[in-house]
Amino acid sequence: MTAPTRDPRDDALSSPSSTGTDSVSDEGEWLDADNQDGEDEDAVAIISLVDDRVFGDALSMIAYCKESHGLDFLAIRDRLGLDFHGSVKLINFIRQRVHEGAALPAQIELKDLEDDRYLKPVLDDDALILCLDDLPEPAAAGAGAKEGEEDGGVPPPKVDVLLQKNAELQAQLEQLAKQFNNYRLAVQTTLDQRWEATDGPAAGGDAKSAAAGEVKKAATVEAPKEKADDSAYYFESYAHNDIHEVMLKDAVRTDAYRDFIYQNKHLFAGKVVLDIGCGTGILSMFCARAGAKQVIAVDNSNIIDKARENIFHNGLGSVITTVKGKIEEVVLPVQQVDIIVSEWMGYCLLYEAMLPSVIWARDRYLAPQGLLVPSHASIWMAPVADQEYVADHINFWRDVYGFDMKPMMTGIYTDARPTVLPASSVCGSSKGGAFRFLDLHTTTVEDLVFDAPWASTLNEGVDAADVDGFLVWFDCFFAQSRDDKTVLPTSTALEWASQKKDDGLVAFTTGPFSTETHWRQGLLLVDEKNKKKQAKAVAGGAAAVVVEGGEKKPQQISGRIQFITSEGHARGVDIKVTWGLDGSDPKLDQTWLLH
Repeated sequence: MTAPTRDPRDDALSSPSSTGTDSVSDEGEWLDADNQDGEDEDAVAIISLVDDRVFGDALSMIAYCKESHGLDFLAIRDRLGLDFHGSVKLINFIRQRVHEGAALPAQIELKDLEDDRYLKPVLDDDALILCLDDLPEPAAAGAGAKEGEEDGGVPPPKVDVLLQKNAELQAQLEQLAKQFNNYRLAVQTTLDQRWEATDGPAAGGDAKSAAAGEVKKAATVEAPKEKADDSAYYFESYAHNDIHEVMLKDAVRTDAYRDFIYQNKHLFAGKVVLDIGCGTGILSMFCARAGAKQVIAVDNSNIIDKARENIFHNGLGSVITTVKGKIEEVVLPVQQVDIIVSEWMGYCLLYEAMLPSVIWARDRYLAPQGLLVPSHASIWMAPVADQEYVADHINFWRDVYGFDMKPMMTGIYTDARPTVLPASSVCGSSKGGAFRFLDLHTTTVEDLVFDAPWASTLNEGVDAADVDGFLVWFDCFFAQSRDDKTVLPTSTALEWASQKKDDGLVAFTTGPFSTETHWRQGLLLVDEKNKKKQAKAVAGGAAAVVVEGGEKKPQQISGRIQFITSEGHARGVDIKVTWGLDGSDPKLDQTWLLH
């Protein structure tokens, strides 16, 4: 999930059925059962909202409730302006109150129906819900109060009700306008920083969780309102289809989750699964199809509305429960889960700061022997030399149709660039292992801000003066057990997964030696000042070590790399690299911003 997660669904019909390890065949059985010859498909049994009486049609039941108990379902629906889902909530709210023996409010209001738990049917296969579309539309309630009442319909809304509804709509409009202004401001701020290299603090900077705030630098200049705006923009960015289309079409990403879940159905069968940042609901639906007993899908973006519909239309509403909000703030319907699945990764792995939320949920909800999917991640770096890229993206500005546009290069070396480079651009090894390795079952929030050693041996024939920058990427591993000891800092995703691919081992890389992903790689271009220092060090002989026979040993470069929470961008990362040729001093250093 880039920048953003990583993030619509509905479960309004039918109760949970027994789950097996192959729900596809179960669906086939349901379809066969639904089409048995001789069944009376029109026969329904509508149970009264207020007692156990059964009726042959919905209108008879509604008329009975109105005449015998003073409960006018249609009048309440029309007064509150409820759509299909609102009507489902109203039905289940009433049934739940009756089931608990609690009295209904004197007048049911919208606030009584806010809880999404009322989307889950109180009665198994509630025929009234199935008949909602057959009920009279509000306009059909009658042209006047007297006529409507004589026809058994519903009196038209009163003037004060219409005024109240108008006020509610006006408040919603004002809220949408405010959200749009926040979105526009955040976009403008991002563009200003990226292309004009502003030095001042940007609008924004809200940690996704309290845990993320623990590692944010203490010195901050953002006002609370600005922080809220940044968070609002982050979640709003995941409310639109385009970002989800990009992620779903990333076969490396989506296939990895699908393959691990479907090839390890024994891990999911009968289990309770938590999906953090569920987005469109794809991972939740994978888990449900794999036989999970219950899946809880959480997302703070409005995309969850679409996820509910996706889940409903695929017949998985009885298994998957959707919850809107931040994982740190919502109340889940369970105390503990067996598996947490999440696509939390951002550029260079840690951009977006979504992992702290997963860690928080792990510590709060995951069972002692529960599994995280994915289970491990590692970050790698290698030097690159690519004069073609430099010519196309840097030197390009020196001659644009005969004009010198060098001012456009201001800050061009400041940003980490999400891009894809060919494997041929890599001019040194990364075989020493990942510079950061995370076992997600034990990783803490503090582990996400670090200073680590790094080293590389340049390829034969490559001079250190030719190094144009560094390339950062990450690998993800899907272990079948939290006790798996085969994933190591030296493990590459492709080598590890190939060991026992037929046994359900899954891993993927975002590096330059495999298929391109939507995460791309992070390119850290060395600025002109450091390029000159590199050349000077080489010219001084610091990296040219001669061995017997007159041959030169491959040049070595080494140093340290730091990942720092960006000040003013709680979801961003500042990457600082200190490096030098072996035996040379002083070291070079440069910081890149990933905002």
